[in-house]
Amino acid sequence: MHLNPPPAADVAEHADARSVAPLLNCLLREVAEPHDGTGERPVYRLPASGRLLRVLGERRPAEPEVYAAGAWQRVGHAELVKLVADELRRHTGLSNHELPAEMIDSRDALAALLTARGRATPPDDLYLRSEQSLLTGHPYHPAPKARGGGPVAAWLPYAPEAHARFPLTLLGVREDAVVEEGDTAALDALGEAPPGYRLLPAHPWQLDLVGRELAEAFADGRLVRLGTTGSEVWPTAAIRTLYAPEQDLFLKFSLDVRITNDIRRLWRHDLLKLRRTDAATAAAFTALDGRAAWLGDRGYRTAGFAFEELAVLVRDGLRDSVLPGATPLLAAGLVEGFEGSPLLGIQDPVAWWEAYLAQVVPPALDAFAGHGVVLEAHLQNTLVAVDDDGMPVQALFRDAEGVKLLPEVSRPAGWERLVYCLVVNHLVEIAGALVERFPALDPWPAARRELARHDLPEIPALLSAPTLPGKTNLLLRWTAADGAAARYLPLPNPLAR
Repeated sequence: MHLNPPPAADVAEHADARSVAPLLNCLLREVAEPHDGTGERPVYRLPASGRLLRVLGERRPAEPEVYAAGAWQRVGHAELVKLVADELRRHTGLSNHELPAEMIDSRDALAALLTARGRATPPDDLYLRSEQSLLTGHPYHPAPKARGGGPVAAWLPYAPEAHARFPLTLLGVREDAVVEEGDTAALDALGEAPPGYRLLPAHPWQLDLVGRELAEAFADGRLVRLGTTGSEVWPTAAIRTLYAPEQDLFLKFSLDVRITNDIRRLWRHDLLKLRRTDAATAAAFTALDGRAAWLGDRGYRTAGFAFEELAVLVRDGLRDSVLPGATPLLAAGLVEGFEGSPLLGIQDPVAWWEAYLAQVVPPALDAFAGHGVVLEAHLQNTLVAVDDDGMPVQALFRDAEGVKLLPEVSRPAGWERLVYCLVVNHLVEIAGALVERFPALDPWPAARRELARHDLPEIPALLSAPTLPGKTNLLLRWTAADGAAARYLPLPNPLAR
């Protein structure tokens, strides 16, 4: 069913509200100090400027107000961006002109997405609907919907949040220029290359971004255009990772755009270690005692003269991995909400949460304990399959690029990363979504029991430590740190209550 686009005033209001919440989350987590929590609206002090800020709510704070001229003054998203930038300049002693622009770009992109979504038809498939549901996105990033500052017309046709689907561009790469590793045979089924060439699918947005750099290769015949695929692909929550339902295949591309913390290229150094990382993770899952599945990154293909720009990674599809009769759903989609989400039909939240924990927690901990594999088990890399009653029956994990292996990282560093991804980024958010629907629910005794079942030396400290590691995305971006160089600050540990 096609829906009428929302009125412009409603779009602006909704875009502001959805953009304010993650920015406030970052500011309150990383910089602000609690000042007065006794009223309906908690009050915080911004230490560098001395300003007082109050908000409505805690999990998704709203309606920010600043105390000025003897009264509380409401601030919208644009004014909040200025306030945050001023506070961070004072707090760090550094200036940054890029991040405020990204915050504004994120809000404007969200307005465009809301308008486009009002005209779009959501997919019938519940899995695809969950992947394309992330209108707010990362709840602790200052600019979760930024799209590199480019014009809306350049990126909107490829936006999962607007329910996009599109054919891939097909290129032929001269055989002597092909670089590949692993199993890439599935790419050859997407079309037909002329003699002396190999098929290379390309993301049309990426091709637009790097087209000028490839002009010489097209001119001298190292690259040829072969049209488009006969079927369409669907962008997933990761934007540059696309699902081809007819082939049951995921394809991950480079995308020369900053999305959240990083320019989303398939970097050479990551591709060169991909097979080793994926093989170690697949071996760990084969040895696990349970239903969990790993969606393996089979291999990659690219052109030697544009190694990163044209790289495409081949990832396992769903049909051979998901339990018969179960429906996979993106964990991040469960937090965001979408029509048909099992969270909307839960009758027994305790039983549902216990089932969820039983599927998601053991694979992540067992892979770490027995195989030295640190899964990036955050909301966007985890699928949870549910049965016909909406009960979780299986967890599936993905993205070898984000996996770390011991001892390539130290055990303490690997454990900190795992706790952040699995507990802080993932379980805390799912628990929060449950408690919003069932305010009487205390989710943490069940989480403690599930974690305590695992015989890891780090577990007792996890269950008793007063704090957990929280990633500082706002300060990372303000200080222009490498997005992969995570920095953490202590957050109250709900497991220790």
